[in-house]
Amino acid sequence: MTDTQINDTRKKELLSRQVEHIDIKSFDARPIIDSMGKMSFTSRDLSRATGIYNQMLKDKDCTIFLVVAGSTSAAGCMDLYAELVRNNMVDCVVATGATIVDMDFFEGLGHKHYQALEIPDDNTLRSLYIDRIYDTYIDEEQLQDCDHTIGAIADGLEPRGYSSREFIRAMGKYLVEHGKKENSLVKLAYEHDVPIFCPAFVDSSAGFGLVKHQVERMKAGKPYLSIDAVADFRELTDVKIKAGASGLLMIGGGVPKNFIQDTVVCAEILGHDDVEMHKYAVQITVADTRDGACSSSTLQEAASWGKVQTTEEQMVFAEAGSVMPLLASDAYHRGYWKDREKRRWAKLFA
Repeated sequence: MTDTQINDTRKKELLSRQVEHIDIKSFDARPIIDSMGKMSFTSRDLSRATGIYNQMLKDKDCTIFLVVAGSTSAAGCMDLYAELVRNNMVDCVVATGATIVDMDFFEGLGHKHYQALEIPDDNTLRSLYIDRIYDTYIDEEQLQDCDHTIGAIADGLEPRGYSSREFIRAMGKYLVEHGKKENSLVKLAYEHDVPIFCPAFVDSSAGFGLVKHQVERMKAGKPYLSIDAVADFRELTDVKIKAGASGLLMIGGGVPKNFIQDTVVCAEILGHDDVEMHKYAVQITVADTRDGACSSSTLQEAASWGKVQTTEEQMVFAEAGSVMPLLASDAYHRGYWKDREKRRWAKLFA
């Protein structure tokens, strides 16, 4: 066998088991969550957090923001988040670029994430064009297809400034026309008029595709598309102002967490003195509260900034992939979402 054939065989071996995304409809977590509520430590925290999320769903005046950072989408929660959009259980999404582009849009194009059955030397993975997220693999060649697709979408749009929400909506339209996966968050958000914001959008495969778009346009002496981060903040603040009562379901922390909380302060600066702090808030994180970072700052701390009320808030210190399926399944089977009005906040920018 040639070296190329050996490498192809080795790569095939390493990418032999696909990550299967959990289906929250296939099991009923209500008995587990009810039992955990009678326990202590993280179990009771999760039960209370689930109760708060159900309160958000029951509150007919509450707009729910799904806030996602980290790699739970690649690890098996991708369909979970998609079901929240499909079943009107969230009204707006704020996430990292990796969550939306490298993970969801990537699979929407027909690509997959893989379980690492073994983790060889990372230099070996590099030689095989395999990227690693902990114990999850991604085919770099497939990821580059995602990069090039983003560039192609940009090439087809009017050369001007776009908020990430606006560009992601174009991505959703692309998946409706060319996608290979029904249960894509980006696609479903487009179809259900749920806006998605990525405050650090180019810190992802979108960045590579958009840089390529700009460089090629500059070489050709043509105008090019850009992402307007200020428009992101303004538009998300517009949603908060119009929404009134709001709740946060936050997985991880980082930029998305701070971005959605800052909308309250921004609204006040714009003269909306009557803007409500986020009424409900749940955060699932493993970040250490001792390091002074935003990811680990408590929701009670956010109250000092005028961002989050402390009446209905809960921190859950757990790896999100292990607890979000329980929370989401419980909320799905309790069914409060069935009586919610669809907000369709994307129409605010039509």
